[in-house]
Formats: sequence, structure tokens, C-alpha cells
Amino acid sequence: MKLNTIKPAIGSNVARRRVGRGIGSGLGKTCGRGHKGQKSRAGGFHKVGFEGGQMPLQRRLPKRGFTIYGKQATQEIKLSDLLKIGQNAIDPNVLFEHGLVKDTRTRLKVIWSQCTVDKALIIKNIQVSQGARAAIEQSGGAVEFTQKEANGI
Repeated sequence: MKLNTIKPAIGSNVARRRVGRGIGSGLGKTCGRGHKGQKSRAGGFHKVGFEGGQMPLQRRLPKRGFTIYGKQATQEIKLSDLLKIGQNAIDPNVLFEHGLVKDTRTRLKVIWSQCTVDKALIIKNIQVSQGARAAIEQSGGAVEFTQKEANGI
């Protein structure tokens, strides 16, 4: 390969549009702008979103932002943090008392944190991930989750 033989790949460079160069070019006379109207004239472009005087879409739609209304945030609690508490029966009130949760009404979920469970935990009214559930049940613990009593759900 030599420097004088290097060429760009075929189709990567597109020739610029040379308007007003006769009928044969395909862009003669009106230069690809069509006949009459605002867009055919020099400087004749309206602002983005303008719909000819009709109320534009961005003003017709309600301004509610990007947050989903009614969505509840789920606070995740590591299984290793539950082991540090020192109690076997754990529910949202126990977590609140130990300062792991700021509000008992928030939706809670226990997640597995690659730790080994050495005591039988009984978790009541808190959602539990599959990994955490397997680790708890393997150590002789249990997960009791009732939809009606669970806080924030």
C-alpha cells in the first residue's frame, strides 16, 4: 500500500448538491425546492415545532415531567445488614427501630449480598429477592409475606 493509492471507501464520500446547474442535473430551475410557498423562498423557514398557527404539539400536551405518578420507590436492604441486627424475627418496624429504614410505609425488599446466613431468620411482610430467599430458607429461616399486611404495597 502506498500513500498515493489510498482512497476513501466507495459511498463514504457523497458529492455535495450543486443546485441551479440545468435540467440534466436534476436540481435545475427550482433547485429541489418545489414551486411557491414559504419553504421555496430564501430565508423562508419557520421555527421548529411551528404548525401554521395551530397550537403546537409541545404546547397541547400536559407538562407533567418524566416521573411516573403513583410509582413507589423500593428501598433495598442487604441481607448482611439484617444479620447485624441480632434479632431473628424481622419486620418493617424492627428495621425502623434499628435505623435501616426512615419510614415504615416505604416499600422494602431484602436483597442477597453474597453473605452466608448462619442463623434462622424469620422475615415478615417484606419482599425478598430469589437469592436472599434461598439463603434464608437454606439456613432454616422462613419468609412470611402477606399482600394485605405488607406496608407500602
